[in-house]
Amino acid sequence: MKGLSCAITGHRELRPDLDKNKVYDALEELILEGYTTFYDGMAQGFDLLALECLVDLKQRYHVRIEACIPYMGQEKYMGKADAELYRRLLTWCDETHILGEKFLRGCYLSRDRYMVDRCDLLLAYMYKDVGGTAYTVKYAKDRGIEVRFVV
Repeated sequence: MKGLSCAITGHRELRPDLDKNKVYDALEELILEGYTTFYDGMAQGFDLLALECLVDLKQRYHVRIEACIPYMGQEKYMGKADAELYRRLLTWCDETHILGEKFLRGCYLSRDRYMVDRCDLLLAYMYKDVGGTAYTVKYAKDRGIEVRFVV
């Protein structure tokens, strides 16, 4: 039986009240429900936080992680700590899909559509109705994809 797939989206800026344990628990719950493939956009903030949780869960469960990178060298524009985290987490991913050779306007939205077009569910961290995360949530809902929110 083929497992279900989940795409991950969220804001780059994390609110201080976001509990990493809630993210971990939400992902573990999905795994227990039969989600085995996870698409992560590799952006700073929620994407990397969720990927940290998935890497830990991968050591206990059979899950597949695909890094969905909007353009080659995305991590070069992150701070040192996030870039190091990005590179370390990338080594745990089973597959890497790079959508473009360089940054182009709209490349993040292309990456988000790529993930949503392949998933059965979107896990989102969203506290404002503007920006890329809001776009991705709307895109998923418009396509009939279930959206669950981490709060």
